[in-house]
Amino acid sequence: MEPSLPQVIAVYAIPVLFAITLHEAAHGYVAARLGDRTAQLMGRVTLNPLRHVDPVGTVLVPVLILLASKSLGGSGLLFGWAKPVPIVPSNLHSPRRDMGIVAAAGPGANVAMAIGWAIMLKLLPDGGSEFLQHMAFAGILVNLALAALNLVPVPPLDGGRIVASLLPRRLAAHYLRLEPYGLFILLALLATGMLGGLVAPLIDFGIRLIATLLAL
Repeated sequence: MEPSLPQVIAVYAIPVLFAITLHEAAHGYVAARLGDRTAQLMGRVTLNPLRHVDPVGTVLVPVLILLASKSLGGSGLLFGWAKPVPIVPSNLHSPRRDMGIVAAAGPGANVAMAIGWAIMLKLLPDGGSEFLQHMAFAGILVNLALAALNLVPVPPLDGGRIVASLLPRRLAAHYLRLEPYGLFILLALLATGMLGGLVAPLIDFGIRLIATLLAL
């Protein structure tokens, strides 16, 4: 039986909330470890999702995407964003290198959460709560999707900042000039189907790898 909209929201709400907000908290935590305590001093290095919620990106956009997806017969997969944590590159020990590490912390946190949800799914008893099983699988899927999307090498996504940290200084400066156009580039990739071609294989690989490692 096709789940109703309230059922889908109930299954995805907690995984999406934590996937989005802890992604940002990870950026702030790693930045603090590398010398920039700006986010920490603003109370953004916390597991409390309320400190990271963006009313539009964390609530409105995921709900609208869910509504549109369900009305069109889609899977109802949610995504969105939280309030970006403030990072001051000049405070970092090695700004160019450390910005790449800070950027990688967000997708890294999502991969870790995907593994955590998979462990929960593994530990659920046979015949246990079907709701928790669906939520755990949603947690795996949402986190892998968010990690894969953010690794697309387009500024200002995390993948773009990682690439910029690896390029020679002059080339990195030219590359980062794409940042004001990043949203339009992503929309173009989405419209042409190229974004799905980049992200879907990463998600599928992550699911297969986790399933193999945990014998799911």
